Amino acid sequence: MADPSPLLCQSHSRTDDQESSDQRSHKQSISSLDEIVEQGIGGFGWAQFVQAILVSLASLFDSQQSFINVYTEAEPTWHCLNNTTCSSASNICMLPKSSWAWDGNPTTTALTIISEWGLECSSAFIKGLPAASHFTGRLLGIVFLATLADSSLGRKNLLFLSCLTMSVATSLTIFSNNLWIYSLLRFFSGISRTTIGTCTIVLLTEKVGTEWRGQEGILDSFFFTIGTLTLPAIAYTNRSSSWRIIYLWTSIPTLVYSGLLYIFVSESPRWLFMQGRREEAVEVIKSLSPIRDSNQLSLSLVSAVSFRHEPAASSKESSFLSSIRELFVRRWALERTLALMVLGFGIGVVYYGVTLGIGNLGFDIYLGVVFNALLEIPSFFLTFFLIQKWNRKSSLLVLFIISGICSIMAVVANDISNAGKRMRIGLELASLFSAYIAYTVIFIYAIELFPTCVRNSATSIMRLAITFATIFSSVLVAAGSNNEFVSYGVFGLVIICCGFFVICLPETRGSSLCDTMDQQEHKDSVTV
Repeated sequence: MADPSPLLCQSHSRTDDQESSDQRSHKQSISSLDEIVEQGIGGFGWAQFVQAILVSLASLFDSQQSFINVYTEAEPTWHCLNNTTCSSASNICMLPKSSWAWDGNPTTTALTIISEWGLECSSAFIKGLPAASHFTGRLLGIVFLATLADSSLGRKNLLFLSCLTMSVATSLTIFSNNLWIYSLLRFFSGISRTTIGTCTIVLLTEKVGTEWRGQEGILDSFFFTIGTLTLPAIAYTNRSSSWRIIYLWTSIPTLVYSGLLYIFVSESPRWLFMQGRREEAVEVIKSLSPIRDSNQLSLSLVSAVSFRHEPAASSKESSFLSSIRELFVRRWALERTLALMVLGFGIGVVYYGVTLGIGNLGFDIYLGVVFNALLEIPSFFLTFFLIQKWNRKSSLLVLFIISGICSIMAVVANDISNAGKRMRIGLELASLFSAYIAYTVIFIYAIELFPTCVRNSATSIMRLAITFATIFSSVLVAAGSNNEFVSYGVFGLVIICCGFFVICLPETRGSSLCDTMDQQEHKDSVTV
């Protein structure tokens, strides 16, 4: 009787040969990390949707801390107690304390820090110290922390630590007993939240394929707007309570969210591959993949494990500033970085400047923020169309020019007649509407311009330019209180001039994401 084992072994051998042949052919078809990611998570399934929501929630809490000072550091209204020595037109600093009182709950005088610490007659420097401290913290955070997302910590860990420290700093702010401690805690809050915006959008876009990259970028901006809308609701509900209550209701949800983020959010598979942690990257792709065919997914993962790529940590010099240095060493990277900084400065001037200008038109302190946020909602629908149908360069150039022209025409319309003032408001809103769209598009554009190893750092540098634009625009708004051209006219000229720098950048719509500087350089040379 013949031994059946050889037949069995032969059968297994043929099967193994067939499988290995399939795997080899599949590996040969994959030439880059981007193709591995595209085949594994190129679609969009429920797992990716849940991850997108969890990551985007960070922007909601970040938005609340961006505008919380509007309510906690504002000067409350007051009323006279003695009409013989006091009138509503009187200078509060020239009146005795016994002749007037703050409006609101008579048992609660600490509606804001101004009323609690008696800062109503203090200098502009003292009143603006908390905001200046927060702004300084943001600048230092961008310079020293943003690169950690590209090097040692990664996107998820830095996002988690940023949200956690922001919630702790916000919670401790409740116990401030003087302006100096309050300003110090606002400084730490500024440092912690400065990396949330960049980590969020980078982590979102690196977990999906090219087809869904733009939609993920819009989701980040959408949740930022939701945060802007929920903050006035919290402040209005507690308008008769202490300013500490607002910090309480914004810090506790952030603390809970930090725990959820750490447990349920996964790291970027691109960053894991760059660090040489391929097995972890495979597990992330497996958990996110919408592919129904298990065989096809298995082949993709086998190719991913076998994919040869030197991790970023093996470079000759690996420090937390190495990614920043890479942006300024190579000429093409330097040109893109400088162009993005100019574009970011231009859009930041209008994005924040016009918002501050509208706030000075006498709108209600609660409704003013709500109206500005509601204006962003229709901009998302138009942005969704633009990123699918229009090129990045042409859409940004058109948006910059429209925003600038509307801002300049707002000054002219105001000088024509009283009826032109209504037209001026419409033109200001049109300028702001274009700026909202450009703000979202430019962040998606920045992500596509740079490889994985420096993507978060490059995006952070552009955000740094936007932050500097905030200073510039706020100064112009204050200087243009008696001359609109000094503010809105300059806004328009600046954004139009900055917009033409987009010509220096390459088009990226529909292109794959690169992962190393050499790969990006090779891709650009082939494209040219």
